[in-house]
Amino acid sequence: MPEQTLPFTTGPEAAQERQLAAQRARRPADPLLSLVVPVFNEEDAVDLFIDTVTPLLDKAGQRFEMVFVNDGSRDDTFARLFDRSLVDRRIRIVNLSRNFGKEAALTAGIDHAKGDILVPMDIDLQDPPELIAAFIARWREGYDIVYGIRAARHADTAAKRVSAGWFYRVFNSMSPVRIPPNVGDFRLVDRRAVEVLRQLPERNRFMKGLFAWVGFNSIGVPYERPQRAAGTTKFSLWRLWNFAIDGVVSFSTAPLRAWFYVGVVIAAIAVLYAIFIVTRVLILGIDTPGYASLLIAVLLMGAIQLLSLGIIGEYLGRLFLEVKARPIYVVEGVYQDGNIEPPKA
Repeated sequence: MPEQTLPFTTGPEAAQERQLAAQRARRPADPLLSLVVPVFNEEDAVDLFIDTVTPLLDKAGQRFEMVFVNDGSRDDTFARLFDRSLVDRRIRIVNLSRNFGKEAALTAGIDHAKGDILVPMDIDLQDPPELIAAFIARWREGYDIVYGIRAARHADTAAKRVSAGWFYRVFNSMSPVRIPPNVGDFRLVDRRAVEVLRQLPERNRFMKGLFAWVGFNSIGVPYERPQRAAGTTKFSLWRLWNFAIDGVVSFSTAPLRAWFYVGVVIAAIAVLYAIFIVTRVLILGIDTPGYASLLIAVLLMGAIQLLSLGIIGEYLGRLFLEVKARPIYVVEGVYQDGNIEPPKA
């Protein structure tokens, strides 16, 4: 078969098209799809998820595996997953020794997935499995990462939608790594991008940022986010707030730089005010005690110092965790078809 060549063109769009064409040529005809599903106390959703997704992928003729990461569940989640793995060897369970958090569980699933393409998704079916076919279609066009864009979020409260919009605007204004707005972890990731993700060693994981950091050719697919099919969310407003702070601190030093400029401005104001007071006393001979203004200035400076120390402490605390270099997660065992594999070193 004669080798096909692309016409030589210039410009960013032409360059990207040549990259996509090169990737299309290396796409396997029958890729193995790995669904990476972190779970924590989701006993009510296990059977519903498997019974929904499995027929859908079987009908499409798609080879797949389901990698469930049990993140220290305290209900019957593991037992139900284990029972389902006995009758379908495409189901594997990465059982963590305790609850490490969703970001660590997602990392464990990525590390243990064997597929040519990976799709991280939630077990509550708010990530529509019907969208996987559209993801694979864009992947076959040559894109390495295909992410789902939440075009409609009627299932979320107004407060959550507004706060999420603020977060994306603040994050993208501070960080050199841009996260597409209204995009979660639900996406398709090609194996070569996965291998880069597995090389990232940080303990404070913000997977949305890491998916964006690795780069590669990416494209979004819009979808309407449905209601949760079973169970209840494990993210309170407080956890979401801390999650947002983790994201900003992990990918931006702008808060530290901002307080440097705040200090410069306050110092300049203080010097100008001192010059004004000295000049006023020398020229007019007026010396006002100014107890109230002095007290306000002291309290203001104390508050600013405490706030700046808190911001420095956020970065220092994360540096402390990174220096200790503890594992991101600990695997109790990997279960498949009733057998247990030793955890990876």
